[in-house]
Amino acid sequence: MPTFQFDLFVVGGGSGGVRAARMAAQRGARVALAEAGALGGTCVNVGCIPKKLYSYAAHYAEAFHEAAGFGWQVEPPRFDWNTLKANRAIEISRLNGIYQQLLTGAGVQLLTGWATLVDAHTVQVGEQRYTAEHILVATGGTPTVPSIPGAEHAVVSDAMFDLEPFPQRLLVVGGGYIACEFASIFNGLGSKVTQVYRGEQVLRGFDDDVRSFLAQEVRKAGVDLRLQSDVASILRTAAGLEVRLSNGDTLTVDQVLYAIGRVPNVQGMGLEALGLAQGKDGAIQVDRHYQTSVPSIYALGDVTARLQLTPVALGEAMALVDHLLGPKAGKAARQMDYELIPTAVFTHPNIGTVGLSEAAARQQFGQVSIFRSEFKALKHTLSGSTERTLMKLVVDDASDRVVGLHMVGADAGEVVQGFAVAMKAGATKAVFDSTIGIHPTMAEEFVTMREPVPLPV
Repeated sequence: MPTFQFDLFVVGGGSGGVRAARMAAQRGARVALAEAGALGGTCVNVGCIPKKLYSYAAHYAEAFHEAAGFGWQVEPPRFDWNTLKANRAIEISRLNGIYQQLLTGAGVQLLTGWATLVDAHTVQVGEQRYTAEHILVATGGTPTVPSIPGAEHAVVSDAMFDLEPFPQRLLVVGGGYIACEFASIFNGLGSKVTQVYRGEQVLRGFDDDVRSFLAQEVRKAGVDLRLQSDVASILRTAAGLEVRLSNGDTLTVDQVLYAIGRVPNVQGMGLEALGLAQGKDGAIQVDRHYQTSVPSIYALGDVTARLQLTPVALGEAMALVDHLLGPKAGKAARQMDYELIPTAVFTHPNIGTVGLSEAAARQQFGQVSIFRSEFKALKHTLSGSTERTLMKLVVDDASDRVVGLHMVGADAGEVVQGFAVAMKAGATKAVFDSTIGIHPTMAEEFVTMREPVPLPV
């Protein structure tokens, strides 16, 4: 019987890795975790948390302007980029410390350095080798940049929080949620933002009404959104970065952000030598218990390229620990359910969504009813803003279940979270209709939409 130094060795200190390591150690397992960077991974350091903080910062510009309609006399505000950066850095450092305390308090041995897999039970960190019965790869993802002339002059999303100086002219390349979020954020902070995307509409995979409505709103807010366009080359000049687009147009900007997607962070880990099965862009292939083709090695989170969301990685981590060590006494083993996962996009205005798009619902169920409402929020009757709100329900006719719920508007993520619970419980449109709304709120619109949208002729 082989003797291992650890029961579980976790490679990667992001959300999924930290959760798995901490929970396993709390169950009495001998656990080590190796991380080459700051604890917390993408979400804490260069993703969800700092991006939401910067989104808050950008919203203040709107708030100062809108206050006049409510009787407030506000002196012309002045934005200090360096103050925002410094305060964000303090908060992220605090969170890094909390992650470290959680791990060490649970008894996890922390190792700093790049980890490579030597064999099915051995991990090397620096010059030291460690053995473990189980190895978990939770190294997340990394941004990608295409090979075009001048690509070295562009930055990726990881670098956006500490740019120096603040970019007065910003080009955002991409149409996914990261690209759209940064376009909104820097537009709100005062940049002149141009966003180019080679597709017909931003946010591929989202409901089509949400996509077109969001594009309309961000354009109204000042983002120069150019669709079916791409970057051909970037050249540094005395005036800035001269960008030539695929249609022949040129523009000069201070910074170019490439946000065209993320790929699994697997380079230099030795996975190929182990014969570990990988898919597109190196994504680690796993079964329903997150086990790879090498039985002692597991993987979860963004490195598997299933759903690149922090709460998904956390849920997978809890399910994995129950699978490896058994559930807590009196509890059933947790399973990760990938249906009806809610998500938000922190554009201006926000997007909140759970369930199927209209197109996906029609494909899956055939007959569906659509309930849609577009309006100016009460706040903006005095604010002077032209921002509008979109709410949409997708209902399966056969069961009356609400199978899709979508919102574009202020605090959409906060609103949609509660409705996600109802949908997870199987709420029907009749249940929505019988629920009393909270008045006056935007959220009440979801329980007061009575007439379906007429079917297309």
